[in-house]
Amino acid sequence: MEIAQLLQRDGIAVRVSASSKRQALGLLADVAARRLKREPAELLEALLEREQLGSTGVGQGVAVPHARLDGLDRMVGVFVKLDTPVAFDAVDDRPVDLLFGLFGPRDAGVDHLRALARVSRLLRHKDLREQLRQARTADAVYALLAREAEPNAA
Repeated sequence: MEIAQLLQRDGIAVRVSASSKRQALGLLADVAARRLKREPAELLEALLEREQLGSTGVGQGVAVPHARLDGLDRMVGVFVKLDTPVAFDAVDDRPVDLLFGLFGPRDAGVDHLRALARVSRLLRHKDLREQLRQARTADAVYALLAREAEPNAA
């Protein structure tokens, strides 16, 4: 599962503000709604439902919120970079400013897990996280994620 298969430039928002975890998830839902042609409230509800099972804050200022939805035929990713990190109940108790959201079909068991693993592995790289934090445009974020995700990338 490659990042370029999941993420498109119109699924990226940078330099946005949120004052809470719920607001950050709402921003993610708004971006995803445009890509998926769904209501943001439906997507936010699905993300919040998943968060009740445990925080998707994976540490180092990164969260990978995800949800399964009826009517999708493939995995779709969206990315939000917050201006200021927000408390997210992450595993390391650090606030989150980089959110990579994943939305998949209700029955996408293996594909869903592969996408989660791919994104999590990618965002473990400290240099990439710092470059993403410095990026000022959706194009810059996309270039970083797509380049870093290439099989031969350093």
